[in-house]
Amino acid sequence: MTNFHIHFGTEVADALRAGRPIVALESTIVSHGLPRPDNLLVARQIEQAVRDAGAVPATIGMVAGELIVGLDDAQLTRLATVDGVSKLSVRDLAVAAATGADGATTVAATSAVAAAAGIGVFATGGLGGVHREAAQTFDESADLVTLARTPIAVVCAGVKSILDVGATLERLETLGVSVVGYRTRRFPGFYLTDAGFDLDWSVESPEQVADVLVARERQGVHQGGLIVANPLPVNQQLNPALHDRTLAEGLAMLAREGVTGKAVTPFLLAHFHSATEGASLAVNVRIILRNADLAARIAVAAAARRTDSPA
Repeated sequence: MTNFHIHFGTEVADALRAGRPIVALESTIVSHGLPRPDNLLVARQIEQAVRDAGAVPATIGMVAGELIVGLDDAQLTRLATVDGVSKLSVRDLAVAAATGADGATTVAATSAVAAAAGIGVFATGGLGGVHREAAQTFDESADLVTLARTPIAVVCAGVKSILDVGATLERLETLGVSVVGYRTRRFPGFYLTDAGFDLDWSVESPEQVADVLVARERQGVHQGGLIVANPLPVNQQLNPALHDRTLAEGLAMLAREGVTGKAVTPFLLAHFHSATEGASLAVNVRIILRNADLAARIAVAAAARRTDSPA
């Protein structure tokens, strides 16, 4: 019988045993979110950003049916370069393992696997959310309901601006997912610094985020996720006029070509890359590297709290 347990990379396994800070990283950005050959280069840069800030990177993915926390470079290269890599949400993990698939984990799957592995901090670019026209299509990312039941801190640049940001925030409130802005009271929109919505809470430092995580654990009441919304500086965002024009064009193309479901986000991200002549890719890379750095600093602070704080 195939061993279906979660497999751990050597460095991650050692870090878990030693209580060292670890940051979970998704693999969908590698297989589906960025164009080749940039995807592999950026994946390595993301891991290095985590290391530079004092934590251990744990990129999560599936190789030939093995669910791995802490892909090595050969495994990462495989997911970045081979065709036919499946996009895996939580519901897909067991089926993909049983069929021996290569798979890249979404925000939902990465969050769930990381929490199961004992990793409490995760860095990504932008969350999934409620799609435009969801009132008719019921199209909503599994990221939201997964975070409602998964105690993990997710550092992100808000939700992708191709989604219905307001409806997504409403769903997060209904589902009981905590949302704090990092040094801001405005919710970011991925490519854009400000998506146009206020936040109830903000935090000013990695140590303050670590305190939130300690408080959640000590209280034992809230089992959901914590979204740490980390906006790009205004001078690093995508030009708003270019963004709005490109989004309108992309939405019209979706309708014409009948693209739906899991294909929507990769389609629109590819359109942004093409229509902005690479400007959106540069912004995307800035987002994930900044989030990886902040997540690592939060993980370091959280590890220190576990060592220093009384139970």
